[in-house]
Amino acid sequence: MNQISKAIPPKPEANASPAAGFRVAVISSRWHPDIVANATAAIRSELGRTCDPSGVVDLYEVPGAFEIPLHAKRLAASGAYDGIIACGLVVNGGIYRHEFVASAVIDALMRVQLDHDTPVFSAVLTPRDFHEHQEHLEFFASHFIKKGTEVARACVDTLSALSKLPNREG
Repeated sequence: MNQISKAIPPKPEANASPAAGFRVAVISSRWHPDIVANATAAIRSELGRTCDPSGVVDLYEVPGAFEIPLHAKRLAASGAYDGIIACGLVVNGGIYRHEFVASAVIDALMRVQLDHDTPVFSAVLTPRDFHEHQEHLEFFASHFIKKGTEVARACVDTLSALSKLPNREG
């Protein structure tokens, strides 16, 4: 398991986020890294912009989307993370297997979240039509920046909301 750990840069605003000091694991697929890496970069940027500098983002890279749920399960079971974000691209290779892979990944991520009481967020996307030509590569590279920013915001909002609830069950 490849891991890259980086402290989040300081927040420009004076108020600390209610999710201050949190730890987030980002699991990123290396399938189409020229596209998926945009989500990871956007996540780090958004978390750095909106959160306390004592928070940490750890990046775990996996070969493809299918490998994400097991990593999420083990990271959630470790208790080391307040939230987990998954990033990947599942494309139609001319067979219907991509639909099964996407469904299996999303279902498994939801199960991890509920079984381990750790929020799990998905930026694992399955475009209906994806072709490896310049127009689609550029569109999806840009789209993953948007989705990375959105999933980071959802993570912060969820961690903030959960911090206001009674403690987890023992």
